[in-house]
Amino acid sequence: MPRRRITFRQIETFTAVAHHRSFSKAAEALHLTQPAVSLQIRQIVDTLGLPLFEQEGREAILTAAGEEMLRTARALDDVWGRFEAAIDDLKGLKRGRLRVALVTTAKYFLPRMLGDFCRRYPEINIELAIADRERIVARMRGNQDDLYVMLYPPEDLEVSSFPFLDNEQVVIASAGHWAAARQIELGELESERFILREAGSGSRRTIDEHLAQLGIRLEVKLTVSSNEAIRDLVASGMGLAVLSRHALPADPATEGLCILDVQGFPLRRPWRVAHLRSKILSLPARAFLDELLQANHCCLERQASQ
Repeated sequence: MPRRRITFRQIETFTAVAHHRSFSKAAEALHLTQPAVSLQIRQIVDTLGLPLFEQEGREAILTAAGEEMLRTARALDDVWGRFEAAIDDLKGLKRGRLRVALVTTAKYFLPRMLGDFCRRYPEINIELAIADRERIVARMRGNQDDLYVMLYPPEDLEVSSFPFLDNEQVVIASAGHWAAARQIELGELESERFILREAGSGSRRTIDEHLAQLGIRLEVKLTVSSNEAIRDLVASGMGLAVLSRHALPADPATEGLCILDVQGFPLRRPWRVAHLRSKILSLPARAFLDELLQANHCCLERQASQ
């Protein structure tokens, strides 16, 4: 009797359960019913003869066999990605898929760049994931996307990364703050309350490194993971903040904010586009990467001519 084979659909379902650690969340992500997800996992278990998950509270935790299958599933995804890349190359840029993941602050500019790309290549399907840095790094570890946009790619992974756009971080206050329209030093703000992004974010790392270099400690009253919430808190007079200029309106005064003229600011770090070094980029991914790098080249030329 021939051995029953595991299908791609079953592998996709298994990977979703492993990623979400939940049958119900996997079902929601895959637009399936929970019984359908459970059935597919049970069929894999029947084929292998070993359990893949153990239930710990509400979480589905991988067994040793599950860990091995997840490694195999990721390897298969990489092989299939190479196959798709080869097919895309044969088709040219008429069709294909581009998967991009970016940290939350990059949502203020990267979608517009993707929009321009989509208008030139309307048959290419785009998958865009936006999350905090921790989740984007987790996606990179799982080889879930083609390209990743962040300030600081993980140092413990073998990645190729390229700068393509400046990120300027500025000090903001509510309109009418005593330091508005004055040039001040950062030390003059040590008694002020600050609202900063959460630890682990690229924005927080930039300001923490700057403070460490200066030997200055700020009074951080709140840490918030939302740029929009930070803007609202600052406008209400809750404190000052350091935010990316990308996260602010063209005229901050329209939201009751002002940018303070603080010595040493804005802090400049480049946005980087990265991919796993082992990743064979599809033709659409290579084309979009080239566009980002060309945008950086044009920006540098304009700066040099000024």
